[in-house]
Amino acid sequence: MSLAATPAIDRELVERLVRKMVYDRVAPSVGEGNRPRLVVNISARHCHVTQEDLEVLYGPGSKLTVHKELYQEGEFAAEQTVTVIGPRQRILGPVRILGPCRKFTQLELSFTDGISLGIDLPVRKSGDHHDTPGCYLQGPAGILELKAGVIRAERHVHVGDADCEYYGIKDGDRVNLRIHSDCPTTLEGLLVRHGPKFRLEVHLDTDEGNACNLTNASLVELVKP
Repeated sequence: MSLAATPAIDRELVERLVRKMVYDRVAPSVGEGNRPRLVVNISARHCHVTQEDLEVLYGPGSKLTVHKELYQEGEFAAEQTVTVIGPRQRILGPVRILGPCRKFTQLELSFTDGISLGIDLPVRKSGDHHDTPGCYLQGPAGILELKAGVIRAERHVHVGDADCEYYGIKDGDRVNLRIHSDCPTTLEGLLVRHGPKFRLEVHLDTDEGNACNLTNASLVELVKP
C-alpha cells in the first residue's frame, strides 16, 4: 500500500495567519476614555536592503514590489525574498524583504534562527550594527556578502504624538508589556520609538510571542516601570 506524499508546510503562510490571529485577538478598537488602540504583532524573520544591494540580489534596475501592506503606514512585505547562508554553509530561507529600501542592509532574526544558522545574535536597536556578525544573502541574480548587520531586534513599541501624551513617555524611554494569557507574562524594557506618523504597535519576535502564547492572549497592556 502506498501513501500519498505529505505536502510541505508553507511556513510563511503559517506566520501570516498567526499575525492575523494576534491582531484580531489583542487589538481592541478603543479602550475606556481616550485610551489608544494597542496592537501587538509578531515580527517574523526579515531583511531590510538598500537599493544598491537589492540590485546585487535581483539584478540592475530591480524595485521592491508589494506583497502585503504592514501596519505602519508606507511599510510593506515585499514579493522579494532572500536565502540566508550562515557559517559552515548553514542555510535559512526564504526570508522576506521588507520595503521600502533603506539606507542600510540589515537581517533581523530570532534567537532560534541564530542557533539554526550558527550565529551568535546580539540584541540591538534597528540600525545599530557595531560589532555585529555578518552572513551571505542569496537572490536570483547574485550573492551579497553582508559584513555586519545580523541582529535580534530588541523588543520595541512604535508611538505617535497622541500616544506619548497619553502614556507620558518620549522617544528612547522604556515601558513594559503585560500579556494576559494562559502563560501570563510581563515583558520588560520595551524601547519607545516615536514618530509623528507612527501607529501604536509593539513588535515582538517569534520566540517572545510563542513563550507567552500571544496568539491566545485575552488582553495586552503597556505599563510604565
